Amino acid sequence: MPQVTRRITIPRPRSAVWRQFATEEALRRWLAPSLTIQLEEAGPYRMLGADGVTWISGVVLELVPEERLVLSWLEEDAGWEHPGRLVIELRADGDGTEVALTHDGFAGIGTPTWRRTRDAYELGADRHRVLERLADAVTDVA
Repeated sequence: MPQVTRRITIPRPRSAVWRQFATEEALRRWLAPSLTIQLEEAGPYRMLGADGVTWISGVVLELVPEERLVLSWLEEDAGWEHPGRLVIELRADGDGTEVALTHDGFAGIGTPTWRRTRDAYELGADRHRVLERLADAVTDVA
Protein backbone atom coordinates (compact mmCIF):
# COMPACT_ATOMS: atom_id res chain seq x y z
CA MET A 1 0.00 0.00 0.00
CA PRO A 2 1.50 3.40 -0.93
CA GLN A 3 2.17 5.36 2.22
CA VAL A 4 4.38 8.00 3.77
CA THR A 5 5.74 7.22 7.24
CA ARG A 6 7.99 9.12 9.61
CA ARG A 7 9.11 8.01 13.08
CA ILE A 8 10.64 9.68 16.08
CA THR A 9 11.58 8.49 19.55
CA ILE A 10 10.71 10.90 22.32
CA PRO A 11 12.50 10.32 25.65
CA ARG A 12 9.29 10.39 27.67
CA PRO A 13 6.77 7.67 28.64
CA ARG A 14 3.70 7.10 26.46
CA SER A 15 1.44 8.74 29.05
CA ALA A 16 3.42 12.00 28.75
CA VAL A 17 3.38 11.87 24.94
CA TRP A 18 -0.33 11.01 24.85
CA ARG A 19 -1.17 14.15 26.83
CA GLN A 20 -0.42 16.03 23.59
CA PHE A 21 -3.28 14.07 21.94
CA ALA A 22 -5.80 14.21 24.79
CA THR A 23 -7.34 17.64 24.17
CA GLU A 24 -8.03 19.94 21.26
CA GLU A 25 -5.78 22.57 22.84
CA ALA A 26 -2.86 20.14 23.15
CA LEU A 27 -3.22 19.00 19.53
CA ARG A 28 -3.23 22.63 18.38
CA ARG A 29 0.21 23.15 19.96
CA TRP A 30 1.91 20.77 17.54
CA LEU A 31 -0.47 19.57 14.81
CA ALA A 32 -2.22 22.74 13.63
CA PRO A 33 -3.14 25.95 15.48
CA SER A 34 -6.41 26.15 13.49
CA LEU A 35 -7.58 22.66 14.48
CA THR A 36 -11.14 22.10 15.63
CA ILE A 37 -11.83 18.50 16.60
CA GLN A 38 -14.36 16.46 18.52
CA LEU A 39 -12.09 13.89 20.18
CA GLU A 40 -14.25 10.78 19.98
CA GLU A 41 -14.78 8.14 17.33
CA ALA A 42 -16.78 9.59 14.42
CA GLY A 43 -16.07 13.10 15.75
CA PRO A 44 -15.43 15.64 12.99
CA TYR A 45 -12.31 17.76 12.64
CA ARG A 46 -11.00 20.49 10.36
CA MET A 47 -7.69 22.33 10.14
CA LEU A 48 -5.46 24.33 7.87
CA GLY A 49 -2.73 22.06 6.53
CA ALA A 50 0.94 22.60 7.26
CA ASP A 51 1.35 24.28 3.86
CA GLY A 52 -0.80 27.16 5.13
CA VAL A 53 -3.11 26.91 2.10
CA THR A 54 -4.92 23.55 2.07
CA TRP A 55 -7.86 22.87 4.36
CA ILE A 56 -8.02 19.31 5.69
CA SER A 57 -11.15 17.73 7.15
CA GLY A 58 -12.48 14.36 8.18
CA VAL A 59 -13.50 12.33 11.18
CA VAL A 60 -11.82 10.46 14.00
CA LEU A 61 -11.76 6.82 12.90
CA GLU A 62 -10.03 5.40 15.95
CA LEU A 63 -8.93 6.76 19.30
CA VAL A 64 -7.09 4.39 21.64
CA PRO A 65 -5.52 6.26 24.58
CA GLU A 66 -1.73 5.98 24.74
CA GLU A 67 -1.70 3.84 21.57
CA ARG A 68 -3.26 5.30 18.43
CA LEU A 69 -5.14 8.14 16.77
CA VAL A 70 -6.52 7.51 13.27
CA LEU A 71 -8.17 10.25 11.22
CA SER A 72 -9.76 10.18 7.81
CA TRP A 73 -7.88 12.78 5.75
CA LEU A 74 -9.46 14.78 2.95
CA GLU A 75 -7.89 17.74 1.20
CA GLU A 76 -10.82 20.06 0.60
CA ASP A 77 -11.19 21.40 -2.95
CA ALA A 78 -8.51 19.01 -4.28
CA GLY A 79 -10.90 16.79 -6.21
CA TRP A 80 -10.49 13.78 -3.95
CA GLU A 81 -13.43 11.40 -4.20
CA HIS A 82 -12.46 9.54 -1.01
CA PRO A 83 -10.31 10.43 1.97
CA GLY A 84 -6.96 8.94 2.81
CA ARG A 85 -5.92 8.37 6.43
CA LEU A 86 -3.55 9.78 8.99
CA VAL A 87 -2.43 7.13 11.48
CA ILE A 88 -0.39 8.11 14.54
CA GLU A 89 0.81 5.23 16.69
CA LEU A 90 2.68 5.28 20.00
CA ARG A 91 4.84 2.37 21.14
CA ALA A 92 6.94 2.05 24.27
CA ASP A 93 10.64 2.08 23.39
CA GLY A 94 12.76 1.54 26.48
CA ASP A 95 12.27 4.60 28.68
CA GLY A 96 10.84 6.57 25.75
CA THR A 97 8.08 6.43 23.19
CA GLU A 98 8.38 5.74 19.48
CA VAL A 99 5.81 7.72 17.53
CA ALA A 100 4.99 6.70 13.95
CA LEU A 101 3.03 9.06 11.73
CA THR A 102 1.69 7.48 8.52
CA HIS A 103 -0.37 8.94 5.70
CA ASP A 104 -1.94 6.15 3.63
CA GLY A 105 -4.82 5.50 1.26
CA PHE A 106 -3.39 7.58 -1.59
CA ALA A 107 -4.35 5.03 -4.26
CA GLY A 108 -7.96 5.22 -3.10
CA ILE A 109 -8.49 9.00 -3.13
CA GLY A 110 -10.01 8.69 -6.58
CA THR A 111 -7.75 10.92 -8.65
CA PRO A 112 -5.44 9.86 -11.48
CA THR A 113 -2.69 12.02 -9.92
CA TRP A 114 -2.59 10.21 -6.58
CA ARG A 115 1.09 9.30 -7.08
CA ARG A 116 1.98 12.99 -7.30
CA THR A 117 -0.02 13.56 -4.13
CA ARG A 118 1.92 10.81 -2.35
CA ASP A 119 5.21 12.30 -3.60
CA ALA A 120 4.18 15.74 -2.31
CA TYR A 121 3.39 14.23 1.11
CA GLU A 122 6.79 12.52 1.09
CA LEU A 123 8.49 15.89 0.64
CA GLY A 124 6.15 17.62 3.06
CA ALA A 125 6.77 15.05 5.79
CA ASP A 126 10.34 16.30 6.07
CA ARG A 127 9.64 19.97 5.39
CA HIS A 128 6.83 20.41 7.92
CA ARG A 129 8.54 18.53 10.78
CA VAL A 130 5.29 17.58 12.54
CA LEU A 131 6.87 14.92 14.75
CA GLU A 132 9.61 17.29 15.83
CA ARG A 133 6.91 19.79 16.84
CA LEU A 134 5.25 17.01 18.86
CA ALA A 135 8.56 16.24 20.59
CA ASP A 136 9.01 19.94 21.41
CA ALA A 137 5.47 20.14 22.81
CA VAL A 138 6.07 17.10 25.04
CA THR A 139 9.38 18.51 26.27
CA ASP A 140 7.93 22.00 26.87
CA VAL A 141 5.30 20.72 29.30
CA ALA A 142 7.45 18.10 31.02
